[in-house]
Amino acid sequence: MKVATSIVLGNHAAPELAGEAVRQAMQKAGISVANSVLLLLTSEFASNPQPAIKAAAKAANSLQVIGCSATGIFTEEDWVLDAPAAAAMVFCEEVSLQAPGVNHEQQPLLTLSAPNAINSTWLNNGSQRYGGVSGDAIGQGPFSVWKNAKGEVSGYVEAFFTGVKMASKASHGLHLLTPPQQIKQVNQYDVLALDHFEALSSLQKAWKSYSKSDDPVPLHLMMATYADDAASIINGQYQLTTVISHDDDNGSITLAQPLKAGQYLSWGLRDKDTAAADFTLTTHQVAEALGAPPDFGLLFSCLGRGPYFYGGVERDLKVLKQAFPDMPLLGFYGNGEIATIQGSNHLLPSSAVLSLFAAKVG
Repeated sequence: MKVATSIVLGNHAAPELAGEAVRQAMQKAGISVANSVLLLLTSEFASNPQPAIKAAAKAANSLQVIGCSATGIFTEEDWVLDAPAAAAMVFCEEVSLQAPGVNHEQQPLLTLSAPNAINSTWLNNGSQRYGGVSGDAIGQGPFSVWKNAKGEVSGYVEAFFTGVKMASKASHGLHLLTPPQQIKQVNQYDVLALDHFEALSSLQKAWKSYSKSDDPVPLHLMMATYADDAASIINGQYQLTTVISHDDDNGSITLAQPLKAGQYLSWGLRDKDTAAADFTLTTHQVAEALGAPPDFGLLFSCLGRGPYFYGGVERDLKVLKQAFPDMPLLGFYGNGEIATIQGSNHLLPSSAVLSLFAAKVG
């Protein structure tokens, strides 16, 4: 399988960066024409990406160019944040990216979306999905996503890979501070009572027990994991949402997503050591599910999880490079991650979605 990547940095958002990224990737793959190109650009390109997209298409001798802009991008070779850059993954021969209309085998859909384009209508339309939420730093670039070598006005693009089998999984990397507790009382976004405790009291007790101190709860590191039953949380098949604020008067916790009475909730802490360990486990699980050495991989990671979270080191990429030293990899740091959990597609915060691909045999 001929797949290769390249990433090129510059001093400003010049279209030539995209063309050079594609040319270098094609040289690695030993091809002169690409069936398709997955092109990622940093947010410096977001206001006018079309010249860079055109340069990539010309270098590839193909109009099958799909991709997005993002605050940070990476390959197996390097990661870039806060600097203009272009990264490309090129495909030839038996593997290519195709529109979902010819997805007769119901392959999961690679999905790239701007923040303002996310809605439940297309997110859960019957297809399994994996991908990320892109855009510039504030998610408002006029051409946040593109396909067929031009900007997509709908704000999202989707495609599937031919000639491959794949496996995909989300890594949350949370240290769970409490066992699952049933939500007893809720008012839209405000959780008031869990089991026999006020929600705020439950969170405070969990934090005190973990930290062994009377320090205030670091809300910016807290997440709420939730599911319809306790077993799903215990098995890691949960959804999660951000903790926004608390109310000392009524003991409630305000979340970014509305939950329902009867669901189960555990408080989770964003911890870098737990995140790295969980991503290592996820990598092994995805590889085992794939059942063959991967030929290439895609990773969609939260901006709040990458080098900023790991103290300037990209520990997730190190895990992948150690597990698969020669595997082409492409991905970006986004505003949210898309994954299928228990048969439904979800938009996740502070997660990493890893997908591995191998050539089909026979």
